[in-house]
Amino acid sequence: MNVYDTAFLEAHIRKTMAFYHPCAIDPHGGFFHYLRDDGEIYDRHHRHLVSSARYVFTYARYGDHFQHPEYLHWARHGLRYLEQAHFQDDYQGYAWTLRDGRVEDDTNHCYGLAFVLLAYATALKAGIEEAREGLYRVHALQTRRFWEPQWQLYADEADRHWRVADYRGQNANMHSCEALIAAFDATGDEQFLERALLVARAICLRQAGQSASERGKGWIWEHYDRQWRLDLDYHRDDPRHLFRPWGYQVGHQTEWAKLLLMLERHRAEAWLLPTARRLFLTSVEAGWHPEHGGLVYGLDLKGDICDGDKYFWVQAESLAAAAMLGSRTGERRFWRWYERLWDFSWRHMIDHQHGAWYRILSPDNRRYSDEKSPAGKVDYHTMGACYDVIDTLRRGNISVS
Repeated sequence: MNVYDTAFLEAHIRKTMAFYHPCAIDPHGGFFHYLRDDGEIYDRHHRHLVSSARYVFTYARYGDHFQHPEYLHWARHGLRYLEQAHFQDDYQGYAWTLRDGRVEDDTNHCYGLAFVLLAYATALKAGIEEAREGLYRVHALQTRRFWEPQWQLYADEADRHWRVADYRGQNANMHSCEALIAAFDATGDEQFLERALLVARAICLRQAGQSASERGKGWIWEHYDRQWRLDLDYHRDDPRHLFRPWGYQVGHQTEWAKLLLMLERHRAEAWLLPTARRLFLTSVEAGWHPEHGGLVYGLDLKGDICDGDKYFWVQAESLAAAAMLGSRTGERRFWRWYERLWDFSWRHMIDHQHGAWYRILSPDNRRYSDEKSPAGKVDYHTMGACYDVIDTLRRGNISVS
């Protein structure tokens, strides 16, 4: 295993993609979202907006990177499902979940729209020109329904009548920032970059500053009220919630570090690099499991481990951030983290027999079940991290001695 060799990274992407392709394709529309470790589909009837959008990302990115037109065909297949199944004409929104093609949950989530925007942006950058109209349409929808200019952030959730709930969260804004960067990369349209920077400043400076004044860490808290004040009790009784977990999320600190470095490539604002360095180093140092290795899921208000489980996406996003910081700064410490995260993932998180990554491990690195890819996963994080590292390695400034 040579984690500095782009051929190794590309081979890993190929094996991961082979876990999903072609068995995850539903010829009647979209993709199957529930796969066991060996690739068996264990629920053919349920669909989640996040998975539906992430499949478009994985197929479009793969088709573009490896120049495989077949995968772009299936990316178009996924886009059609988003518009023909998830999109609901009667309330002009995207259904959160479907059961047998019928709406199960009609809640409008900004988090979901962020991934639909990312799907269109990735498809457009891959040469699917018809995605351009959808990209601008979804951006306009997200802006009209969720953007709050007084906070320079997005609200989080609305019902089918577009009545916005009181909850505010950083996660929907983080992935909106990611999608906006992708939209800028696909179009060159400065409005997407400007919006991404507004969101990043608001979360990583203003909101993290609020957290620092409260707890002294300067990490990004997950949950807020309508006035963007800290809500320290939200989901305290449900710390493993799939999209809104309680506590400081180690993976979200490192994921923000990655996004800040992406923004710095386009706009050299002085705060971006030092903030990325701080978020990454303080969170991985606190979040590395002292006995069994790997980055844990959650830290409590004191910065101690409160959820020791190991999630696939935390390791993947963190290794990408480590490589990008290593390249940007030339500091060996970041490359050591990159190697350490790959070593842990290679030994524990990756299924070398069937391909793809296990979703979650216990604190002592045991699998809880054989459900490798339930709704929401599809290895968008793991393949995406490899693409990010390949891009970083090709940019140079790699010191590994």
